[in-house]
Amino acid sequence: MKFLQSLENVATPANGLATTAGAIVSPVFHYFYGTNRQDILIVLIFIMVLDWITGISAAKKDQTYSSEYGLSRIPRTLFLLALPAVANLLDKVMGTPGFLFYGVTFGLIYHTWTSLTANAHRSGWPVPKSIVNLVGSEIKAKAERAARKDYK
Repeated sequence: MKFLQSLENVATPANGLATTAGAIVSPVFHYFYGTNRQDILIVLIFIMVLDWITGISAAKKDQTYSSEYGLSRIPRTLFLLALPAVANLLDKVMGTPGFLFYGVTFGLIYHTWTSLTANAHRSGWPVPKSIVNLVGSEIKAKAERAARKDYK
């Protein structure tokens, strides 16, 4: 009897809604991104979050932060998250299992990594000299963009 009473806290409308949402979203996620690809997508999302954090810090440091610029980054981020899904669907159509998906996803990870590293350097955070040299062109491009008046 005690066991059944403890289920009252589990069988709630909120838990039922969350379970239903998960049952609907999971197959859609697997259709668009493929199965067993959660780890690489988590890496991509994690790096994007770090890029946002370092970008906000760098923009505040050089006083180029504006809410309009920050809000314009939301559609860009959603677009970047859609690219691996498009690549996966193209892989399905062309019969290339994962070739485009992994190529696009690793390309996005590398691009976002250079951006977050340049932002961290602009923020004054400790970045090894060898890494700064590797992303020097991105650091220069971000500094030039921040110096333009139309950027603010």
